[in-house]
Amino acid sequence: MAAEVDQWSAAAVQADGVLQPEEVENDDGVYDDEELNEGEVNGNWTPQEKALHEARLKAKAKRRLRKSSSRDSARESLSEAVAGEAGADPNSPKGKALQNHDRKSRTGKGRGLPKKGGAGGKGVWGAAGMVYEMEEPDAKDPNYDESAQGDTVYATVVPELEEGELEKTVNPIVQEYFEHGDTREVEMLLKELNLGPHKYEFSSLAVSLSLEGKASHRELTSRLLSDLVGKVLPESDIARAFDKMLKDLPDLILDTPEAPQMLGQFIARAIADHALPMNFLSRYKGRVDCDHARAALDRASVLMSMKREMVRLDNVWGVGGGQRPVKHLIKEMNLLLKEYLVSGELLEAEHCLRDLEVPHFHHELVYEAVIMVLESNGETAIQLMVKLLQAFWKSGLITLDQMNRVRQIKLFKGGFVTF
Repeated sequence: MAAEVDQWSAAAVQADGVLQPEEVENDDGVYDDEELNEGEVNGNWTPQEKALHEARLKAKAKRRLRKSSSRDSARESLSEAVAGEAGADPNSPKGKALQNHDRKSRTGKGRGLPKKGGAGGKGVWGAAGMVYEMEEPDAKDPNYDESAQGDTVYATVVPELEEGELEKTVNPIVQEYFEHGDTREVEMLLKELNLGPHKYEFSSLAVSLSLEGKASHRELTSRLLSDLVGKVLPESDIARAFDKMLKDLPDLILDTPEAPQMLGQFIARAIADHALPMNFLSRYKGRVDCDHARAALDRASVLMSMKREMVRLDNVWGVGGGQRPVKHLIKEMNLLLKEYLVSGELLEAEHCLRDLEVPHFHHELVYEAVIMVLESNGETAIQLMVKLLQAFWKSGLITLDQMNRVRQIKLFKGGFVTF
């Protein structure tokens, strides 16, 4: 039995009468093809050897089939992937994924060159021998350094005022100016604002507010327009403002019935102060349909014809207000008292004193009244002055403190009078 096994293990393999080159075991552990063919020719195969040989052939066939099927499936999957990439929708998630992750060739083809010509990769600053040109620094770069760029100029950008916010901003400036009367402060405030195309409306708002105020406010407004022209407001903007006010006169009359006459005085004063062009009135000749605008232009024309030479119409708004010199105020109070002694009208005297708008200077009226009584002859002047001062004290125009300043004055007869 042992001899048969040795003979079977040393024999060659034959299947169906066809020589099959196959490695089988020999004394060294492997049989070659020559030994296999020699055993087949001699006819020394036993049934066991033959069955073993057939099993080996079947196993070999299975191995070959398995290898061929795996190769065919790999080729088919590769062709399907290439076809899918070519026909996939680029907007679909699968197409986007293929585009994003397609970093190498799927077909096994390529020149084998480095990516980006050797200029890419981690820690690489470009291809070898590449020279970069100087680039202008980008201010939006996170590493941008202002101090390294030389002298830096900073500019303040002021947003333009909207039309609705213009009146809310300008009115407090004008009202405060009526209190302090400093045109330079108004000029400084206007330079800090960005009025844009609505700059001309500052003049119209200032004039409108002064029409509703006192004579001193109108005087201050005329002086303000004269000081601002050429510095903050051009002459064309002031002319445009008065054009707008001439059109708005029907509405201004509702609050200020004397608006046409006052606006005419404003125009005459502005022309005399060179805030308006000389041909401003001539542009409206024969072109005005509104009766109120015609009345304002006629008033301005009359005032201009009264002055042959172009001088400042300083007294167009009368003399009054604390901005006026003391000598002018004393002169006006003397005229007031003399007219009162002649007419005896208390209401007219009170109206004139209020128009002066100097309540802090009313003690001067008491002093001038006493001096006038001392220089007069007769009791009539004394009685009229006492009546006048009593009326002013009752109405609140003269305070007790202002009376006490000139309470005792020696009369020409050597006596004293107490008010």
